[in-house]
Amino acid sequence: MPRHACDAHCHVFGPGATFPYAPDRTYTPPDAPKQSLSALQSVLNIERAVIVQASCHGTDNRAMLDAIKTSGGRYRGVAIVDASFTETDYAALHDGGIRGARFNFVEHLGGRPDMRVFHHVVQRIRPLGWHLVVHLDAGDIPEVATLLRSVSLPFVIDHMGRVKADGGLTQWPFRALLDLMKLDTCWVKVSGAERVSTAGPPFLDAVPFARAIVDAAPDRVLWGTDWPHPNVGRFMPNDGDLVDLVSEIAPDEVQREKLLVQNPANLYGWA
Repeated sequence: MPRHACDAHCHVFGPGATFPYAPDRTYTPPDAPKQSLSALQSVLNIERAVIVQASCHGTDNRAMLDAIKTSGGRYRGVAIVDASFTETDYAALHDGGIRGARFNFVEHLGGRPDMRVFHHVVQRIRPLGWHLVVHLDAGDIPEVATLLRSVSLPFVIDHMGRVKADGGLTQWPFRALLDLMKLDTCWVKVSGAERVSTAGPPFLDAVPFARAIVDAAPDRVLWGTDWPHPNVGRFMPNDGDLVDLVSEIAPDEVQREKLLVQNPANLYGWA
């Protein structure tokens, strides 16, 4: 991995005794504290990270903020917020290293958010220079794309839109994703190869989708492990194998430097 490489999609969970999980969560993950994330990054030679708040912690962003605070400037974060957050709350999140707000549209994680809250949050984060992060199912890409086109704010789509590899590159949701990427506000993460793959490890059937995304907008793509892989199903990946896929996803050295270093630095404010 190059110097300043960034894992732009990972999580910290708990520990539950210190940072309790949300009472209304749809799943309870094993604890995956900041120390475990740091140890993994040391093995993989990854210097920076964007910690993404997951639904199991709800709007309690303390575990993520604690990890960012103790990272020595190497971490940034994406929070989950709602209409109850005040200007003071947003200021504290920004000072704590948060640079985006995440909305989940995935059916098994609760489905479509309250649109009143969505538009309220968009207006609150605009002056802060934050962006939206959107987690959605592939079948919802065409519909949600209409919503995102109306938002004059940068947005990031998680996990290649969760398309399924056996549907092929010409499947309608993937074509809708590539069309959305023509907007200069649209970013996509080439993460979640294990979620896109239908063939299983080493997830090579996900590579053509990731490569098409990188080719579509090389300056607006991000890479991440999705560690520790919550709700991943039957294909639990080895994170080293996911790193090895990077050279397949971005064969050109200039592309890899943008994907791993320059693009996350631009979006998340590393010098």
